[in-house]
Amino acid sequence: MAYDKFNILRSSAVPLPIENVDTDQIIPARFLKATKREGFGDNLFRDWRYNGDETPKADFVLNDKTYSGKILVGGKNFGSGSSREHAAWAVYDYGFRAVVSSFFADIFKGNCLNIGVLPVQVSPEFADTIFKAIEKDPKTELEINLPAQTITLLATGQKESFDISGYKKDNMINGFDDIDYLQNIKSEVVEFANKLPY
Repeated sequence: MAYDKFNILRSSAVPLPIENVDTDQIIPARFLKATKREGFGDNLFRDWRYNGDETPKADFVLNDKTYSGKILVGGKNFGSGSSREHAAWAVYDYGFRAVVSSFFADIFKGNCLNIGVLPVQVSPEFADTIFKAIEKDPKTELEINLPAQTITLLATGQKESFDISGYKKDNMINGFDDIDYLQNIKSEVVEFANKLPY
């Protein structure tokens, strides 16, 4: 399934300065029964967003209209815990196209890259700078430039580079998942196979 192409994203950001956010907090286990990658955004951080009577918790950031945008800025060790890919689906389905953190759990990071969410790992110092900038001005914008592999605080020009594998970078720029990538090079695969001795 192809996803949105990712090139340069300029957006305000939603701050979640909580460390060790695990995948069960991102999408509780009771919502993992569905097999389609749709509808999970409604349950992103479900137990943090809603009370037992289904009313929104006013003090949770996703329920605070002060904050909006396509970028989620999380605390250190974001996406730890079980390997459920539904956590990445929930982040994408809610509308986030990038997650910024000073450290990601490897499996969550890979799951994000597989579905079109860009995990941007920054230094702890730069993460702190971003949180402070958003606290000062909730409308402050970040620019995430995938081709250049940079993230910039547009108000100040402060910038850092981030790492990503060449393969995943190319897929995100083209909006490909792994199957789309193989379909895209199908003619090359067939040509190579036809040259093999039998």
